[in-house]
Amino acid sequence: MSLQTVLDLLSRHRLGEGMATGHDMPRHDQAGKNENKQPVGLRSYLAGLESTEIAEILEALSPDDLLLVWGQIDDSRVDELLDEVSDTTRDVLASRSSYLGSACVVNAFELAQGRLRQTTIESVEDMAGIRPIWVDLVGTTKADRRKIGQYFGLEFPDPEELTDIESSARFYIEENGEIHLHSDFLLDKEGESRNVPVAFILFKDILFSVREEELPVFRLQRLRARVQIGYVSDGMDMLLDLYAADVEYSADALEESYSALGEVGKKVLSESMTDEDAAKTLADIAEEEDLNGRIRRNLLDTRRALTFLIRRKLLSVAQLEDAQQIMRDIESLDGHTSFLFDKINFLMDSTVGFININQNRVIYRLTVLSVIFMPLNVIAGIGGMSEFTMMTKEMPWPVSYAIFTAGMFLIAWITYVILRRFEARNRVRR
Repeated sequence: MSLQTVLDLLSRHRLGEGMATGHDMPRHDQAGKNENKQPVGLRSYLAGLESTEIAEILEALSPDDLLLVWGQIDDSRVDELLDEVSDTTRDVLASRSSYLGSACVVNAFELAQGRLRQTTIESVEDMAGIRPIWVDLVGTTKADRRKIGQYFGLEFPDPEELTDIESSARFYIEENGEIHLHSDFLLDKEGESRNVPVAFILFKDILFSVREEELPVFRLQRLRARVQIGYVSDGMDMLLDLYAADVEYSADALEESYSALGEVGKKVLSESMTDEDAAKTLADIAEEEDLNGRIRRNLLDTRRALTFLIRRKLLSVAQLEDAQQIMRDIESLDGHTSFLFDKINFLMDSTVGFININQNRVIYRLTVLSVIFMPLNVIAGIGGMSEFTMMTKEMPWPVSYAIFTAGMFLIAWITYVILRRFEARNRVRR
């Protein structure tokens, strides 16, 4: 029934307008140009269907109808539908336009006079005439990755699905010679730090990197390679330099953590700290602990990737020396992260100690008050007895109770003085 409805809408459209399908236009351009010419209600009708229903309709359509209907599907559902349809239908949809999505950023880097030259890729045709050593894909959709992958004969993974921790799933070599490495790179922002997964593929001396967001390490390496002559010579050099820059970035983050913990230490080692200050200090310490843990995980992941490259003997003599130097840098940083963990634990214990001291002070005050009022309670109990009224029956009651109240204050003051002298004597003995 859904298929017949779509076919009826398309038939009305062809009879009324005779519109061309526009195979060579970008998907977003075609959709915008044909928006006013498409049958009214087709887009909203498709939006109300489930993905499986739309996939069945797409499978049953001819290539021309397929492209026409595809242009009316919301962009947010494209990736989901590409997973539902068959490989044949997916190839037809991918070949209809060579343009990439407007949200993705793809840059190709080739060597020119010893420096990297950057070319922004907006369509697959932009790759013609370029001999890149590095292709960087940021924020691409599955359709974008499929188009670029078909051009190079590769299949790019989804960075959001790089969650495996086993080495066999993160570092491996395909039968056609593709070298796959799935690594984490540190992203340290104020108030937020996280590890961003990046997929690397080395194929035919070209490094492909796939990630969801921009990273400081990649910006730094692009700048260095564009400015310095002979900085890199092939894709493997670029990969090792990215790992080296990641270790350098982790070292900078550790230095900032040192400074932050130094400021926290000044507060903790002060003479007094309120509960509010202690709560804020604990939050700051927890933030630095989280950052330190992410740095340590990041260094561990980089070490695993370099170990894989070394064990598989994929590096030249010069590259092997560079990898070993990076490993030595990682070992030196491991000691710093261990020291920071100890410092964080010390500051955490000290802050909790201040909280306990403040609580003990409150309990002490309550104890002193209870000691002071304990004899008063006894006297008040006596005053409330009938014998007190009998003993003071010859006195007016305002006078008798005024004397009784004054006596209570006098006893409270005497108790307080005795407690203070007792505390002073204990301090002298200590």
